[in-house]
Amino acid sequence: MMKRLIAISLLILLGTQTALADSREHEQLKRSIIKIYTTAAAPDYFNPWALLNPKQLSGSGAVIRNQQILTNAHVVANGSFIQVQRHGDAKKFRARVKFVSHDADLALLTVDDESFFNDTRPLTLGKLPDLQEEVTVYGYPIGGKSLSITRGVLSRVEHQYYAHAESYLMAGQIDAAINPGNSGGPVISNGRIVGVAMQTNQSAENLGYFVPPSVIAHVLEDAKDNMHQGFPELGLVTQSLESPSMKKAAGLEEDQDGAMVVKVFDNSPAAEVFKPGDVLLEVDGFKVAADRTVEWRENQRTNYHYAVDRHHVGERLPVRFSRDGKEQTAEVTLAATPPSRAMVLGEQFDRQPRYYIYGGVVFVPLNMNLIKRWGKNWHSKAPIDYLYARNQWSDEERRELVVALKVLPANVNLGYHDWKNWIIDSVNGHSIKDFDEFAQLMEGNKQDFVDLRDRSGYRMVLDAAEAQEQQPLILQTYHIPQRHSQGLFSQLANKEE
Repeated sequence: MMKRLIAISLLILLGTQTALADSREHEQLKRSIIKIYTTAAAPDYFNPWALLNPKQLSGSGAVIRNQQILTNAHVVANGSFIQVQRHGDAKKFRARVKFVSHDADLALLTVDDESFFNDTRPLTLGKLPDLQEEVTVYGYPIGGKSLSITRGVLSRVEHQYYAHAESYLMAGQIDAAINPGNSGGPVISNGRIVGVAMQTNQSAENLGYFVPPSVIAHVLEDAKDNMHQGFPELGLVTQSLESPSMKKAAGLEEDQDGAMVVKVFDNSPAAEVFKPGDVLLEVDGFKVAADRTVEWRENQRTNYHYAVDRHHVGERLPVRFSRDGKEQTAEVTLAATPPSRAMVLGEQFDRQPRYYIYGGVVFVPLNMNLIKRWGKNWHSKAPIDYLYARNQWSDEERRELVVALKVLPANVNLGYHDWKNWIIDSVNGHSIKDFDEFAQLMEGNKQDFVDLRDRSGYRMVLDAAEAQEQQPLILQTYHIPQRHSQGLFSQLANKEE
């Protein structure tokens, strides 16, 4: 009897010690969850020489190796002043961005005052849990200052569009809301980071999305040399091959599946291997299904880009494809993804807008920053020509569209004072390739007039001598510091120096 009582006492003691150890472990983990305060001053793309009013934002992060804080890129985007605060502390420390990947919506911060990291334990990256396993989200949602801990179940893992930069990458879904302020907080399983909370589903309650370990690991590897290369591109566009007729026309057998190549971008890695009409059968050992998915984990499928996203720029990617019914294999050397394959450049962060003023007319390149300046309902408020241009691919003849954004009324531009949001096609009969070329054409003009036209033939004609003469007064009148964005083209910068 005595032995039994002793054994029970030992079990109780061990249980108590385990509970105390777990409690200490949990408290230590909480010390590594960081609240982030950001003052963000974004450029005003309606007035590209100015900034919008600064906004005060907050987010969350976690201490990881090498005295770094892992968080979302959108928490610190356009940040002019960043502070961080540990759980349970009142003091805030100045922080700075060390590395950022807007595509992956991830950023690494550091604090020059190394005492900030005292009594914090770097959290390590773990393995993505299985579906239906419970995970815990740590963060500081708005509405309070204390740390919030929310539990949820991993319900789905597949490619999603990231709201921050509209990139298409793997994401995890949990049945827990990710509220403002939670962004950047770690998703924890077994004491390890298995995700970074990034966004919520506006059309459904209690659905949140996080950046999974595969994407986090890719960014951490990319950050080792502090040179951002991002995720590589294959450089082709495909469509599903679920139509039996299309499958037969492509020369495939009944037991073959794949994705139809419909476009191959010039100067892309794929251009050395693929042609339109080829069928992509396998990428890096993953068989491509007719719906363009691969089985990345048993009974779990996602877009075949998963096989590309696992690699880094410069690595070789094995592919298998069918051309005219004959199977072929090749290796593609992956390259960095260009800023945009579309005519309209995606939203950019942490940089100043490009602009050029001539004769009181403000010219800018068409990009998503400008389109989104119309607010949350930009889909219905932005000019229809802008929205239509989003569906056009760029090419060597035209890489970018140029817009006469607005006219600053002056004598030189009489008759055009109400012109705005006008897409220009040519300068003095010379077709425009991109914004840099447009600015050079305008600056190098030797003719008496500048004749601007759109594709429909509408014209804006400005007197070159009057434009040059009235330029200083126009800038002074409208309180504009410079007639073009800094570094628009080196020749002009050298001349003005």
